[in-house]
Amino acid sequence: MGVRAAYLRLRRDLHDPGFRIRVMALVGGKAIGLSLVLALMWVYVGPVVYAADGPTPEMNAINTVWVLLAAFLVFCMQVGFVMLEAGFARSRESINILVEGIVDTCICGVTFWAWGFAFMFEPGTPWIGTHGFFLSGLPETYLATGVPLLAYWVFQFAFADTCSTITSGAMVGRCGFVGDILYSIGVTGFIYPIIGHWAWGPDGWLAVMAPAAFRDFAGSTVVHTIGGAISLAGAIALGPRLGRVFARDGGGPMLPHNILLGAVGGLILWFGWYGFNPGSTLSAMDVQGISRVSFNTTMAACSAGLAALFIAYLRTKKWDLAFTVNGFLGGLVAITCPCYWVSPTGSFFIGIVAAVAVIYAMDALEYLRIDDPIGAVPVHMICGIWGTLSLGLFATGQYGLPAPVGVDTSVAVKGLFYGGGMAQLMAQAIGSGAITLATLVAAFVLMYAVKATGTLRVSKAGELEGLDLHEHGMTAYPEFSVPGSPSLSALPASMAREGVTLGVPSPSSARS
Repeated sequence: MGVRAAYLRLRRDLHDPGFRIRVMALVGGKAIGLSLVLALMWVYVGPVVYAADGPTPEMNAINTVWVLLAAFLVFCMQVGFVMLEAGFARSRESINILVEGIVDTCICGVTFWAWGFAFMFEPGTPWIGTHGFFLSGLPETYLATGVPLLAYWVFQFAFADTCSTITSGAMVGRCGFVGDILYSIGVTGFIYPIIGHWAWGPDGWLAVMAPAAFRDFAGSTVVHTIGGAISLAGAIALGPRLGRVFARDGGGPMLPHNILLGAVGGLILWFGWYGFNPGSTLSAMDVQGISRVSFNTTMAACSAGLAALFIAYLRTKKWDLAFTVNGFLGGLVAITCPCYWVSPTGSFFIGIVAAVAVIYAMDALEYLRIDDPIGAVPVHMICGIWGTLSLGLFATGQYGLPAPVGVDTSVAVKGLFYGGGMAQLMAQAIGSGAITLATLVAAFVLMYAVKATGTLRVSKAGELEGLDLHEHGMTAYPEFSVPGSPSLSALPASMAREGVTLGVPSPSSARS
């Protein structure tokens, strides 16, 4: 009977046009992805066995432990992201945010192993790497770092996962789960690694640009601007949430359902940044560099958080928690690019400007009627651009580059304010502009392609019901759910006879 019931249900579902569209989108996306992977393997993996020039560098145990420790800290940022997004969103989409974060991580792991790492970090052309699919045929250590290839992969996987999670920030509350799967494959499998290769690939055109190479130490552009730009494209393609009334129309942002959860998530992100930035030295031997990066990361976050707090007070006469959290996150994003090459004084001012950028970028999105519930675009895209440009202003020229056993002082990175002229600033502007524009174009193509399948946005009925119930069949807070939810239907009859009810909504869930 069970098999017959399943068969009859499948027959019924196949008559539903929406169900057929979702199945075709899922199967079609997998078929396209598999075809691309097989084609690439046929072209590159079979005939090419890549070997590094010269002897394989000796593995450095201390650097390996340092890189892995940093990778684990960066991965902990996933906890911060889902807490931040769930706290700043409405209660009825909390589970959806966590499921998307987990599934995005799993998708990223598979695509980054299969072809993403090869596209991004292996040589080939100035535009894309062409070796090492499935990490096949690569040396045991990555280039001259002395770090085992697999350890380096784990570190960079955590970065790719961060970019993927940023992407969902401006899209919460109305994005369909199948659509999330499809665009996640596009982001982690293609947009992030291919465009990232331009700046971080060994032969990327921005990395080898003359007279000054584009610099992005830990990813203000490569991770945050790319993630923020994809968020912007997604928010525009989706449109605002139902019931969202913007300030110019007499409304304002929907209130977060649990600002405490969001603030704790922000602090966890700050903690994870101590792996994100100092870990990008890839060397525990550069003790001065690690110390300087850690200090600059801290100082930019502190100055940005204070600046956002006081700006918000001047505007509202209230000490606003949400502005403060997004302020220090903007400072962390901004300092991610220049953290190795600027002084403590530079990091202080970089953070202040980032806070101003976050607040006024939020105003701009509100005026343009773009619904970004989390503030992903101001924090990641706008502050990522500012942080990248700030290197061309504040780099002191005295710190060189990190090396496996110390510091390479043969390279000087000097900005305009320290007598370096316009060369580095121009390189930063070219790199930031090229990556931002290319990401926006690719992201709009991706989002509208997914939208054409009918899976990008949930139905009106599904959005009104709430993504948690509509997509996942459960609620985050069953004690405060409306009568008739799955959790309430399971109440013992004795509790019902005694007049016990869990159906009275809290003030936060009533707003949702």
